[in-house]
Amino acid sequence: MRGMMEAMENNYSFVELVDIIRHLRSENGCPWDREQTHESLKPCLTEECEEVLQAIDNKDDENLCEELGDVLLQVLMHSQIAEEEGRFTIDDVINEISRKMIRRHPHVFGNGHAGTSAEVLLNWEEIKKAEKAAKAAKHHEIP
Repeated sequence: MRGMMEAMENNYSFVELVDIIRHLRSENGCPWDREQTHESLKPCLTEECEEVLQAIDNKDDENLCEELGDVLLQVLMHSQIAEEEGRFTIDDVINEISRKMIRRHPHVFGNGHAGTSAEVLLNWEEIKKAEKAAKAAKHHEIP
């Protein structure tokens, strides 16, 4: 039990959390975690998101911190399942959201301008539409 107590006192990094999830899904991990699929986890993701909203409504920082961790767990579980299937990894998820944030904030990372929140939202929607159009055109290209 001493090892468990030490684990409870440690501070963990994101990389260590990814390794914990990978271990839980491994052959020597947890039967429940190994059985999960994207589909089986859908209710869990919905529930955890609702609990985040409740914590925000209650202005309960301690619970908000815990519930955000539970949402992060869902992201990591889905990413791990996808990695096992050879579809994508958590690094792919991180790269995609990072690129999206940079693309959609040209007023911060580029030469764009947005002096108000309304301008930010307008630019965001215009960039989003252009991205979707480019994606649709790419899918319709003949190889």
